[in-house]
Amino acid sequence: MPEERAGAVGGREAVERRLHPFTPLRRAWAPVAVIAGWAAHDPGQVQHQLTRLTATALLAALAALVAAASLYGFLSWRFTSFAVTHTELRIRTGLLFRRTAHIRLDRLQAVDVARPLAARIAGVAKLKLDVIGTDKKDELAYLGEEEARALRAELLARAAGFAPETASGVGEAPMRRLLHVPPEMLAVSLLLIGATWGSLLGALVVPALVWFGTHSVWSVLVAGAPLVGGAVTRTAGRFVRAYDWTVGESPDGLRIDHGLLDRAHETVPPGRVQTVRIVEPLLWRRRGWVRVELHVAGSSNSVLVPVAPRPLAESLIARVLPGAEVPTEFSRPPRRAAWCLPLWWRGQGLAVTDAVFAARQGLLRRTLSLVPHAKVQSVRLVQGPWERFRRVAGLRVDTGANKTVTARLRDAEEAAALLYAQADRSRTGRLDARPDRWMAS
Repeated sequence: MPEERAGAVGGREAVERRLHPFTPLRRAWAPVAVIAGWAAHDPGQVQHQLTRLTATALLAALAALVAAASLYGFLSWRFTSFAVTHTELRIRTGLLFRRTAHIRLDRLQAVDVARPLAARIAGVAKLKLDVIGTDKKDELAYLGEEEARALRAELLARAAGFAPETASGVGEAPMRRLLHVPPEMLAVSLLLIGATWGSLLGALVVPALVWFGTHSVWSVLVAGAPLVGGAVTRTAGRFVRAYDWTVGESPDGLRIDHGLLDRAHETVPPGRVQTVRIVEPLLWRRRGWVRVELHVAGSSNSVLVPVAPRPLAESLIARVLPGAEVPTEFSRPPRRAAWCLPLWWRGQGLAVTDAVFAARQGLLRRTLSLVPHAKVQSVRLVQGPWERFRRVAGLRVDTGANKTVTARLRDAEEAAALLYAQADRSRTGRLDARPDRWMAS
């Protein structure tokens, strides 16, 4: 069990706990990385020094390196602790330079559990903490799996407003599974993406051109191996990361579990989604498949589901954006917009409902962005010289996730009217919006 000690915080006793004893192994690589960096900086000098060492001296150097790495890992673990007080999670780190992070519990917006392959073998996990107003995640790595789940449940209970005396006994909220992506569907979807075929085509064409130009097998291998490896690795990496993708609903939001080697347990914070984007590649349309992406302020969550039938994906969107429906009819730009964006102007579309501002674009790869009116931070009208001549303009909607959704090539008078109408809708939406708080079960 991790070591614990008590410390006074605000007149109350806070129990400070240490991380799992596996943690030193994670941190012991730092001295090795320093030596590896030096070797990469001056490989000639390193080779010269190695030739001068005897076998005994080399073994002694390796033993010293292992000892230094082990000592560093142990000391960094020894000087790291955390404590949950009545108002905050406090994390102390640093061997030479001490750092104390004070994370307010009422500012937590997500607590994710990650289990890399080595951690799964060792039976440990790490917690990643998303805090409102910060871009960098704090983390606790590593904790025992049971302790990590219990601590996550306690932190979420505190964030939901449970009293400290009862939060530790609330336990993890129950989950109801909404969607599971079969491995077969995931594999087929990756093969039907244009980027996959583009990478494979490049891996075939470039070596052929090199061969005709040089007639050197070595040059072909040098040029082709990275391209083939990159194409295979990119596709296989996506499959490994999205394997066993499961979305469930619980009182603390939508939960996402995925990963073949490294398992991740993520949460979509309730009320914090700024934009939802539906992506529909060309070769997915006959099958009716889409990908749903999210933009969440201050969170790394970016994918709600990698591939799913459209009706099922829209049912998930209804849970992420309560009261919102995905529009089915869009107004196109006027025909004179073709002079600004030949052919591709037909892929532009706009729809405004009582709940969302929806902009569509793309012919081959369609994307539909949905922005709840309450999440709009600013609205801008943009118009270049040629657009002014053709009497069209674009309307840009900025959200709290530092993202912009643009409705391009609208009639200039329509865009001006939309500018003021959207500002009014956003102001009204913020007044009626639900608070960004964790839901209590």
